[in-house]
Amino acid sequence: MKKNQIDIITLGCSKNLVDSELLMKQFEANGYHCVHDSKRPQGEIAVINTCGFIEDAKQESIDTILEFIQAKEEGRLNKLYVMGCLSQRYQKELEAEMPEVDKFYGKFNYKELLKELGKAEVPACNERRHLTTPHHYAYIKISEGCDRRCAYCAIPLITGKHVSRPKEDILNEVRELVADGVKEFQIIAQELTYYGMDIDGKHHITELISEMADIPGVKWIRLHYAYPNQFPLDLLDVMREKPNVCKYLDIALQHISDHMLTRMHRHVTKQETLDLLTIIRNRVPGIHIRTTLMVGFPGETEEDFHELLDFVREQRFERMGAFAYSEEEGTYSAKNYEDDVPADVKQRRLDELMILQQDISAEIEAGKVGLTMPVVIDRKEGDYYIGRTEFCSPEVDPEVLIKAAGQRLRVGSFYKVKMTSSEEFDLYGEVVR
Repeated sequence: MKKNQIDIITLGCSKNLVDSELLMKQFEANGYHCVHDSKRPQGEIAVINTCGFIEDAKQESIDTILEFIQAKEEGRLNKLYVMGCLSQRYQKELEAEMPEVDKFYGKFNYKELLKELGKAEVPACNERRHLTTPHHYAYIKISEGCDRRCAYCAIPLITGKHVSRPKEDILNEVRELVADGVKEFQIIAQELTYYGMDIDGKHHITELISEMADIPGVKWIRLHYAYPNQFPLDLLDVMREKPNVCKYLDIALQHISDHMLTRMHRHVTKQETLDLLTIIRNRVPGIHIRTTLMVGFPGETEEDFHELLDFVREQRFERMGAFAYSEEEGTYSAKNYEDDVPADVKQRRLDELMILQQDISAEIEAGKVGLTMPVVIDRKEGDYYIGRTEFCSPEVDPEVLIKAAGQRLRVGSFYKVKMTSSEEFDLYGEVVR
């Protein structure tokens, strides 16, 4: 057990990761050594940043806490703290069930943990982070919470109403990170396109991204988690005109049948969705769209599901993820709908949808063979350097593999790479000298 070492374990999404990085900076300013997501935690203190989004995520959080409780009981750990979405939502229940945890914190009061350890918040480190990502990219969280009330989603119950960060705070953070060597920025929020609406009732995302793109040293900006209802179309002009705003948009659509969209409280119709996708592709030629879809929502019929399959077949999304509905207590659908799609039917639909997407993805990636594209190198693994094009977000999208033999490439540097072959989800390439 290493004295003055704190192990921080982050579960769930990149928004949680940003919170962990903010906390790590404060710990380090107070003289602690922080280790993130270690395979073999050895610190005297552990902090688990939990996810509470869907059943699988909750279970992973609980299993992780139990593992660390065991380490504490075996004398391998002095103090155990839990923070994040799960404890924001279920703090009282967790305190009753897991008295071995020294203290539970929610999603917004986790800096009080410094006081618990007899330390004070260091004002000079506010808004500053210890990056856990490779040094050349970072996540930028531009808001908290969500004003959308989709029937299935527990996030507004956990995080509360949408609160935009002040624009200057965000731009200053980007400037500081550029000064530290960061070149690529993943812009994240629960609902990116709503940015600014809580301030004066107007969308300010376009202005924010445009000003961010003008900061010297920003090589790539990638946008995550847009919403189809009231999408600010002027954002597309910035994506088309600013060379460092990646032609990439993560926009969760969830479903396409009007029956499902209405029951899900998505406030958008099938036709509006189709029209928006057409506008996006027309205004930003070559854009890669990532979406997330849901199967097995209460009341989903075979007809609804086949409409979804047809939609995916026709749209040929460059990137797509999907999940099966899981009932979340406290949500509109948990209170008002019966979870009536059997588990085996949900799984069959999910498998069918992902097999279809696998084929589409393989064809799209194969179509890039022969093209030369800028690639950023993320790491070296075995015999290959692993990189990404502007169309690929870290950890979720296809990668580019470049043989390491006979050359030295720098992690975090950009190279022109000619794509030589492809697999289902990845490309192989050679650096063009």
